[in-house]
Amino acid sequence: MKNSILSLMALLCATSFFAQSKSFLDTPYLETSSQVDTLVTPDKIYLNITIQEKDSKGRVSVEEQENKMALRLKALGIDLDKQLVIKDFSSNFKKYFLRDKEVLKSKRYSLLVYSGKQVGDVMVALEQLDIANAFVEKTEYSKMDALELELKSRAIKKAKLKAEALTKPLGQKVGMALHIVDNSQPYYPRYDQAPRMELKAVSADMGQAQPLDIDFEKIKVETMVNVKFALSN
Repeated sequence: MKNSILSLMALLCATSFFAQSKSFLDTPYLETSSQVDTLVTPDKIYLNITIQEKDSKGRVSVEEQENKMALRLKALGIDLDKQLVIKDFSSNFKKYFLRDKEVLKSKRYSLLVYSGKQVGDVMVALEQLDIANAFVEKTEYSKMDALELELKSRAIKKAKLKAEALTKPLGQKVGMALHIVDNSQPYYPRYDQAPRMELKAVSADMGQAQPLDIDFEKIKVETMVNVKFALSN
């Protein structure tokens, strides 16, 4: 008796599944896809800065260079507590003189700025402090999540417009979406991307160099969807 009940339940489940599948397959539908994209300028730019003691007499210590850099960055309006972090600290044994040894220290920082102009200001300040080891490590767009959702909505609307354009000459109407596939690739921050620089303005007094207004290469963000729409007469 128990086996009979189990068999009956399995048959009912299979019949229900078949009916649902058959119902979906019997529904007239149109499959279409769409892609939308846009370009955005990165607004979070991470600079990798290294301060190192030089192997020479009368060298300036890391701490002294660090303090000078901090003062200069504050003068540029940078919030050190929020925008500057230490990435690592190291000491390298470079030379040994009998019992004496010379230790060269270095510190590596990550500095967050929000525009190409700030990058130019910081680079000029570091050069004036004789800190030459600095480069753009990573770029991001802070509102990427919201932008990706907006693009997905635009892609769905575009897919429906395409479906309506295809079915209007046939006298058919586009109904509800039966199946949606999001084929978009997730966005990842760019690492070690060198900026494309354009000279926007120079000082009228050519004897004094001014920071460049740097234009970073825009980030391309795209979304692709595939949709099956039900059709009706």
